[in-house]
Amino acid sequence: MGCVEDEEPTLKRMKVAFTELRGLSNGSSIIERVGGSSRDLMTRPLPSEGDNCKVIGLRGVIRKDEFVRIIANALYSLGYKKSSALLEEESGIALYSSTVNIFMRHILDGNWDESIYTLRKIGLSNESMVKSASFFILEQKYLELLQADRVMEAVKTLRTEIAPLSINNNRIHELSSFIMSPSLGGLTGSPGEEHLRAKSQTKLLEELQKLLPPTIMIPENRLEHLVEQALLLQRDSCVYHNASDQEMSLYTDHTCGKNKIPSQTLQVLQAHSDEIWFL
Repeated sequence: MGCVEDEEPTLKRMKVAFTELRGLSNGSSIIERVGGSSRDLMTRPLPSEGDNCKVIGLRGVIRKDEFVRIIANALYSLGYKKSSALLEEESGIALYSSTVNIFMRHILDGNWDESIYTLRKIGLSNESMVKSASFFILEQKYLELLQADRVMEAVKTLRTEIAPLSINNNRIHELSSFIMSPSLGGLTGSPGEEHLRAKSQTKLLEELQKLLPPTIMIPENRLEHLVEQALLLQRDSCVYHNASDQEMSLYTDHTCGKNKIPSQTLQVLQAHSDEIWFL
């Protein structure tokens, strides 16, 4: 995987590099300094893979910045936050811009006014999209105000901030009904239940990820979706496919040989008057 095709195989270059670098003047070696694993040599960029590389892959159709960002996002989603941060630092490719990071932090902290302000700073040219995102944010603000029994502030938010957006009037009427019947909006918890509020704020962030362009906020589980899509395409194009999905591996392209075709008689049916399609 590189910008251009290399003249020598990767393993051969690794062997040469190891031979040349193992005898340093101070008696130490590269492997000793990085923790005793040759894996680190494999992760070092090859001479042809400099920072100027814009595309990767054998056919040059994968944009490097998108590829790195999707991997970083997957690591973060899996809980490997330090690894994701290290990837950003080492590659020089940020998962999100500083403005988007601030925006996400405001959402998770429940700073709604600051969220609206920052939303207009992240580079959205589609005003309709800005209004839709603002609607989601202000709806969450309104619901949390009701949850905290700050009814007058909630009414003010509905009248002066949500209604002027002129989006989804049916939803606005529904929100107004929560003032008289909080249980209709699921507002039955006590104001001090922080875990419920944090959960709803995380859900809001996920909804915004679906709404905003992927160049700004990467859709959740994007890498998993791409990998599953590749596996399913391999399965669907397998001529002799007769295996469970659990037998498919990421290490090799999936294909079933002719030996997968049933060739032994296991049961004989007699006295039937039509074709047998399923057993």
